[in-house]
Formats: sequence, C-alpha cells, structure tokens
Amino acid sequence: MPRIDIDAAPSRDGTAYPPPYDAPCRERRRKRLGNAAGLTQFGVNRLELDPGVWTSQRHWHSAEDEFVWVVSGEVVLIDDSGETVLRAGDCAGFPAGEANGHHIVNRSSETAVLLEVGSRRPDDDRVDYPDIDLTYDGRETFYRHRDGRPYDGPGRVK
Repeated sequence: MPRIDIDAAPSRDGTAYPPPYDAPCRERRRKRLGNAAGLTQFGVNRLELDPGVWTSQRHWHSAEDEFVWVVSGEVVLIDDSGETVLRAGDCAGFPAGEANGHHIVNRSSETAVLLEVGSRRPDDDRVDYPDIDLTYDGRETFYRHRDGRPYDGPGRVK
C-alpha cells in the first residue's frame, strides 16, 4: 500500500462560499489525502483550523455521509442539538439525508487538526445551509440563493 506524503498531497485552502459567508472559513487548510491516494468513492481530508476558524457554514447533505475525528486540539461541534466540545480522539458522524445542520468551530487558543471522511456522490447530493441564504447542488459549480438565483462573482466551487 503506497504511503501518502501529506506535505505533497493536493491542498484546498479557504472556501468558495460567496461573501459574506466565506469570512469564518477563509483560513481553513485542507490536505486532500483521498485524492493523493487516488480514491474515488470517498474523500479523506486532513483539516487544520486556527483559533476562530470554522470548518464550514452550518449545513447538511442529502446524499453524502460525513465523519470527522479530532486528531489534535479542541473544537466545538454545533448542530441542531446544541454545542458539544470535541477533543483529540473524539469523533462525530452525520448520515446522509438527516436534516441536522452542523459545523465545527475552533474556539480554543491553539490550532486544531481534524480528519474528515465523506461520501463522493456529487450528482445526487444537495446541500442545505439552514441558517443562511445559501444552497448547493452537487451537479453545479456554484452556490445559489434559496430562491434559486445563482450567486454572481465569488461563489464558484473549485
């Protein structure tokens, strides 16, 4: 089995969210380990969050499972049930189709490292962002307003 060189793995830093929704996620840093290994059925990312940085806007997926494991540091999981502190070794999962808006925020004073694992079903997936005027259809390369209008300019998915 080939060893993945994490430093050489493809990166995806920041976010494609349109303003102002991009602000809390601009400084997130992802190493796309699944892509580095040539995986096609699920994604695996090493995600670094500096203090104050969010994983995403609060969201849920119609067709993609998500799993996160805290490798180091302390973060706060925010979902429909409230807030839960997660520390190194803790994990959480989000089944596809379960309308439980969630995201993770680093409120600590140290960088946190997370391992993210998720399905790759973009043609079937729709993403809802319950707190904001944002939706995403995995078959498209841009975000939309709730009324269906596409965002102009920033808001293109890479």
